[in-house]
Amino acid sequence: MSKLGSLGARLHRGEVGYDFVGNRKIWYGISILITITAILGLAVRGLNMGIEFQGGAVFTTPKHMTVSVNQAETYAEDASGHDAIVQKLGDGSLRIQIAGIDTDKSDGIKTQLSKDLKVPSENIAADLVGPSWGDQVANKAWEGLAIFMVLVVIYLAIAFEWRMALAALVALIHDITITTGIYALVGFEVTPGTVIGLLTILGYSLYDTVVVFDSLKEQTKDITKQTRWTYSDVANRSINSTLMRSINTTVVALLPVGALLFIGGAFLGAGMLNDISLSLFVGLAAGAYSSIFIATPLVADLKEAEPQMKALKKRVLAKRAQAAAEGEQAQAHDDAATAYDDEPEDAAHAVVGPRNQPASRNRGRGRPSGKRR
Repeated sequence: MSKLGSLGARLHRGEVGYDFVGNRKIWYGISILITITAILGLAVRGLNMGIEFQGGAVFTTPKHMTVSVNQAETYAEDASGHDAIVQKLGDGSLRIQIAGIDTDKSDGIKTQLSKDLKVPSENIAADLVGPSWGDQVANKAWEGLAIFMVLVVIYLAIAFEWRMALAALVALIHDITITTGIYALVGFEVTPGTVIGLLTILGYSLYDTVVVFDSLKEQTKDITKQTRWTYSDVANRSINSTLMRSINTTVVALLPVGALLFIGGAFLGAGMLNDISLSLFVGLAAGAYSSIFIATPLVADLKEAEPQMKALKKRVLAKRAQAAAEGEQAQAHDDAATAYDDEPEDAAHAVVGPRNQPASRNRGRGRPSGKRR
């Protein structure tokens, strides 16, 4: 068995482990810091919404264009009066995207581009998106996200309990906030593919969380009938026992997504892949983090606020304190016995008489004890 597999088996058996729940304040602080950074990115820079949400036009030039991307951006911005995004496709054609323009102005922009690029106007393809259609897409995206959240909460409340449903909901909001904040900070365009990526990573995050919750539910049956473990102790064991599964699942999922993002998007210039790959990559990593460091510790906090769990924790801590005290007494007794065993053999067997003198010192001499004659 490999070292990694051996570690996973030892984690599952509880032979080794990390105190995730005991150090939850550290992870809460890190998550709050990351979330604040993401919110500031959203507030300061905002999201770069695609034309599917804002409305606009996409112009595609013929193949084997010799005009550079920077020149095409300058031409498009001069012709439209708006910022333009230009991508060079694999066959040499250019994809010119201009958001926030009215559809009735697209013909004039197309005519001007044909003059600047020295291409016949009929050879430039134009795809137009009206603002009303973009609003419909945005509304549908928000509706889909809200329905997903409601169904998740209902399912977890039925399958487990409301505290686990609440913790899972907090973890999902945490993942969405971080992912959208990264989009704002990086400046990647938000498209319907981004929304699909968000819904996908929420499913992955929920899967990791449910795996831990299922283990926790199984191990906490009749937990109040024992005095060895608190609820936090069992929650921590549940995280450790499923840790390798979560890591393996996340790594296997991140490898192909990383290939899309870094190889397809960066090296091959396939910018359209960035729409979905960035949300998947950031969301998968955030989902694995939240299921381990946020969801389960939060469940432990909510459960230990219950009176019966408070009483259990009090009994467990009292028993541990008693065991520690008895252990100290036993250790002191063992130390005394060890010190006695280490004494010289003659001293250990000597019988001490009055004035610390050996009792056999005057044996056989003088008169026996009694009245003097």
